[in-house]
Amino acid sequence: MNSHPDVLIIGTGIAGLSAAITAKEAGLDVLVITKADEIQESNTNYAQGGIIAWQEADTPQKLAEDIFRAGCYYNNKEAVSLLANEGPHLVFDFLIDKVHTQFSTNDKNTLDYTEEAAHSVRRILHAQDHTGDVIEASLITYAQKLGIEIKTGWTAIDLITNNHHSTDCQEIYRDREVFGAYVLENSTGIIHTVFASAVILATGGIGNIYQFTTNPKEATGDGIAMAYRAGADIINAEFIQFHPTALYHKDIRRFLISESLRGEGARLLNKKGERFMKKYSPMEELAPRDVVARAIFEEMGLLGTNYVYLDLANYYTGSVPIQERFNKIYTVCKEGGIDITKEPIPVTPAAHYFCGGIKVDQNGKTQLKRLYAIGEVSCTGLHGANRLASTSLLEGLLWGVRSAKHVAETVKPIAAHRLKAIPDRKKPAHPEFFEPMVIYQDWNLIKAIMWYHAGIIRTQKGLDRAFSDLNYHAHRITKFYREAELTRDIIELRNGVETAQIIVRSAMHNTTSIGCHYRKD
Repeated sequence: MNSHPDVLIIGTGIAGLSAAITAKEAGLDVLVITKADEIQESNTNYAQGGIIAWQEADTPQKLAEDIFRAGCYYNNKEAVSLLANEGPHLVFDFLIDKVHTQFSTNDKNTLDYTEEAAHSVRRILHAQDHTGDVIEASLITYAQKLGIEIKTGWTAIDLITNNHHSTDCQEIYRDREVFGAYVLENSTGIIHTVFASAVILATGGIGNIYQFTTNPKEATGDGIAMAYRAGADIINAEFIQFHPTALYHKDIRRFLISESLRGEGARLLNKKGERFMKKYSPMEELAPRDVVARAIFEEMGLLGTNYVYLDLANYYTGSVPIQERFNKIYTVCKEGGIDITKEPIPVTPAAHYFCGGIKVDQNGKTQLKRLYAIGEVSCTGLHGANRLASTSLLEGLLWGVRSAKHVAETVKPIAAHRLKAIPDRKKPAHPEFFEPMVIYQDWNLIKAIMWYHAGIIRTQKGLDRAFSDLNYHAHRITKFYREAELTRDIIELRNGVETAQIIVRSAMHNTTSIGCHYRKD
């Protein structure tokens, strides 16, 4: 079954939906797909802290310097300047004025700005402690109002390229172009051939290739792997940001405990009830994430524990009651028997954000014609070696809008005869069906390899082992994939192991500790 929108957008977070809205309003026919069963299921939906915006005491220069400092000055200067000068305006023009996102206000009924680690001023707008789902809901409502077609339960299998998929031999002599994607309809097993004049990847991050993560289960590195197979460049893949504070609880999955708690006074305590951050940074609890994550990791190692404590109850500096300001965190912790208004929260680091990704320019364009990448799956160089808190939502918004505008202004339709030379994807003659337990076991192996050997602290010996083990598993999984009746789970497994290989190779290549890539040797 074939379809042919002007733009195919893969992903429904802030990047994908802001691109879809912008493209639709520019007069383009837009198709948005997500492998999830619900539109809102994305990393954006789980973002807690907030999004950078302007307030009177701030300037683009101050914001830029904070981004550079957090990123260890490894950042792309052009990307930093672009976000610092243009990004915050979009929070007001696009999110507040256009899609009517409702951010929290203070007792004066003005927008409430909070502080987060490594920021020099209070510039973070929030919606209590569930900013992401409020933004996501407003984007979905507006997109549906515009009549944008959004398909849930559609899993992208591979990008279609002229060089690789065309039956016309002349295409191998042309520059590589992306013509669309092969897409699995999860519920029926039907494989759709979706042609598009432009494809925008907005597939999010890679957190679930690690044993512990704050990401939803959808974050399996799909866009990274698909783009890599198509021939796109992946850069800065060694820079995996581990959030310092995820809830440690035997019955609750690693739930994010927002950085904004520390911005509102919360302090880190070790097993003995002692503050320890002064040993690791003069900025203490408000040091950049990579510093705090390593400090917690080291402190756990020194005292032989699996967690430390984050004490908000005894150090809170805010005026709004804790259970209102951090309603979501309060509710989840309460369900686990922890009252954050009265006692400290057990926390541990977890994989959180991919600072690398598909190499793109300042319009989100890859080096492959007709292919764009935006949000966490892309790498503009904005984050450098470590991401500044609350830049990710703003990055997704800015490059979502910019990429769609660039598509509308520059991308031309593909000649019909070129598309006729692209065959539908063939299924194996005798496809095999695999038990979910087999896939589950493979995932456990990949996650453990990445956590222990390519995690918060790395060594050459550990990376060498990870490289060898992943190569073995990748060979077996690829064979398994080619023989299988395709499902979302099998597609994710293939993408996950390939993304893990990319990360490990990058980590092996970079022998210098910088930012969230820390080499103990």
